[in-house]
Amino acid sequence: MKTYEYLEHTADIKFRAYGKTVEQVFSNSALAMFNSMSEEKIKESKKIKFRVKGSDLESLMYNFLEELLFYFETKNFFLNKIKIKINGFNLIAEASGGNSKDLVIDTHIKAVTYHEMFIKRQKNKCVAQVVLDV
Repeated sequence: MKTYEYLEHTADIKFRAYGKTVEQVFSNSALAMFNSMSEEKIKESKKIKFRVKGSDLESLMYNFLEELLFYFETKNFFLNKIKIKINGFNLIAEASGGNSKDLVIDTHIKAVTYHEMFIKRQKNKCVAQVVLDV
């Protein structure tokens, strides 16, 4: 099963992430967001832990990706791996990565959007779609 794919969009970045569980979909969404900024590999030198809440899965995804974007913008954190636990609409993340200053950033993401966002649970998999404002 592929983890994510980028879709056509006129001005922004649009992707679908896949996984067997909701946690995998959230992890793969985070990787899709960071890999859209730079395709370079980064050495693990930083770790962060954080929690976010939402009122539904879409708001949880939005808050999760925005939190990661906040760490990118304020702490120069560039994601390499992430572990996630979701209980209801509460998420706990443990992320590892490196310093974004060590990379060439090809695309700058301004914000995560709710535009065309969805998270669907299907028989043996989950799918999320996200549009990032660039």
